[in-house]
Amino acid sequence: MFEDHIATYREEAAELLAELETSLLDLETRPDDRELIDRVFRAMHTIKGSGAMFGFDEIAAFTHEVETVFDLVRNGRMVVTKELLDLTLRSRDHISMLLATATEGMPVERGTGDQLIDGLRRLLPPSVLHRGAEAVPLAAQADEVERAPLQTWRIRFQPHREMLLCGSNPLALINELRELGTCLVTAQFDAVPPLDSFVGEHCYLSWDIVLSTVRGEEAIRDVFLFVEDDCQLNIELIDEPALEDRQPEYKRLGEILIERGDLAPEALDEVLRHQKPLGELLVDGGMVSPDKVAAALDEQQHVRKTRQEQANTESAASIRVPAEKLDQLVNLVGEMVTVQARLSQVSNALGDATYIAIAEEVERLTNELRDTALNIRMLPIGSTFSKFKRLVRDLSRELGKEIEMETFGADTELDKTVIEKLNDPLVHIIRNSIDHGIEAPAERMAAGKPTTGTIRLGAEHAGDSVLITIHDDGKGIDPAAVRAKAVRLGLLSANAELGDQEIFACIFTPGFSTADQITSVSGRGVGMDVVKRGIEGLRGTIAVDSELGRGTTITLKIPLTLAIIESLLVQVGDSHFVLPLAPIEECVELSRADVEASHGRNLANVRGHLTPYIRLRDQFAINGTRPEIEQIVIVAVQGVRIGFVVDFVVGEHQTVIKPLGILYQDVRGISGATILGDGSVALILSPADLVRMAETAEQRKP
Repeated sequence: MFEDHIATYREEAAELLAELETSLLDLETRPDDRELIDRVFRAMHTIKGSGAMFGFDEIAAFTHEVETVFDLVRNGRMVVTKELLDLTLRSRDHISMLLATATEGMPVERGTGDQLIDGLRRLLPPSVLHRGAEAVPLAAQADEVERAPLQTWRIRFQPHREMLLCGSNPLALINELRELGTCLVTAQFDAVPPLDSFVGEHCYLSWDIVLSTVRGEEAIRDVFLFVEDDCQLNIELIDEPALEDRQPEYKRLGEILIERGDLAPEALDEVLRHQKPLGELLVDGGMVSPDKVAAALDEQQHVRKTRQEQANTESAASIRVPAEKLDQLVNLVGEMVTVQARLSQVSNALGDATYIAIAEEVERLTNELRDTALNIRMLPIGSTFSKFKRLVRDLSRELGKEIEMETFGADTELDKTVIEKLNDPLVHIIRNSIDHGIEAPAERMAAGKPTTGTIRLGAEHAGDSVLITIHDDGKGIDPAAVRAKAVRLGLLSANAELGDQEIFACIFTPGFSTADQITSVSGRGVGMDVVKRGIEGLRGTIAVDSELGRGTTITLKIPLTLAIIESLLVQVGDSHFVLPLAPIEECVELSRADVEASHGRNLANVRGHLTPYIRLRDQFAINGTRPEIEQIVIVAVQGVRIGFVVDFVVGEHQTVIKPLGILYQDVRGISGATILGDGSVALILSPADLVRMAETAEQRKP
């Protein structure tokens, strides 16, 4: 059980570290943003507190020192500077390293942490430092900060019974409260059951605490920040000596007992039963009518009930589910889609109205279940975008460039599997934009540009796909240079008449690079071919648009999900094939007369435009007689219209993607398979691979 909680902490710590990095990078552009400062502090405070709970002492001790500095920032005693953010980002990386080290059971290297703490200490303002500060922990130095007036707080801390099962230690929280000031703690044992019903893993105690401190309510709540969902916590200011108009007498005994929870209001009412309720006294005194008293009581009860219902709803608004369970759910839904297709086919063959009605109802429910299951796995792509801000920041400094990164469409949702596989292609593209695209400040100034370059990364929905664009305002791609290099490599003939789009496609060839020098960042010709393979592995497309001197835009078109896709089912002979629906533009007829008019060339005249096509019958060596009128499915492949000739277009199809066996994983032109309603298998085609295969075959012809 404890190991499960440790695994949960590691997962949550990784999420908090990602949030911490994003907040720090945002803070670099908005150093006075109070909300960002609070987010940084809360993330570090939670990492520290939970780390101490689960035995990650090195993480807790180091994070406590960094947290203390941001406590000074939060209290207005320090300002956010570039040096502070640099050290804090490096501290975040060190915490991540400590987490990985603890996970793998390796020894801790403390030198880096000590250097970071020394660097943070040197940033402390003179009002905080004192003699011998070099040997005093940051947390102790922070105690020298000017305090607010002394205040006394009443704290009622009642843990949920299952708190201990989550690995939290209430005594550690109380000891942390003692560090804030003078603390009086009284344990309450009323809820402790008899031994025969006592559960050793449950927490039955609660605590009444009176704390006098100068740190304020925020510091008190920070102590309970990472257990606030596992307890009932009441914090109330009961005394403030600095106030000149405070009353010499304190509250009555009955009020104190009720507020502390030692006496029920009903018991006090019983003792004071000789007194009438306030409403009755007001009515008897002729001060208000009975109806108005009743209306006020109704309002009181309604508001209490509404607040309680809202609290219950908010407490159950979300739950954490392991990704493996979601994957299993989607797989089961995929199997159900296949069975539903079989049911529809059988019911239509039988022609029974009752069976058909049942099949239609099952189809409706299956579609709703499919959409719901897929939506559960959808995540905002902003979680991936935020990682690249750090990449741009660090790499631009390494290259001596000034680059800012802008993002849009961070709320655009994609399947979590797609997001995970997008990381490497986006890293390669952004690194190339920084190294090849954005010029050095002096070069930009000479070109009349701002010295600071800009990379814009964004996403937007486009039907059942997402368009991801990466734009830089750098020097752009010179098509003449690309063409010359492609000719030298034998990729293009010197006489070929090509447009810019076709020339730019050469940069995705393995080993192709226009860089004059090989650096640690790029120039070896490895990267853009990896990008292309990665995007096509997601059944997506990539397009490049560049203007010399103005910049480059790379557009990725990615399907929303990899589990179930909208597709077009086609037939060639007795075989069925599936084409992804997203890149399909239209379907047209191809008659025998059209074939004869092309004089042996695979070209079709579609509304005045010649469109090349590939015969799937020839591609897969399928025997049989072609129908008099065939169908051409026209697909956009990297901005070029290509046709695929089939015997029949069956129609749209909900395709549940099944991976191919190990013997068929490397078959080109096929990206997977699906099971049709009659139990037969249809292959899912990869249009981009089929086009490349056809081009290769054409070049090999004598």
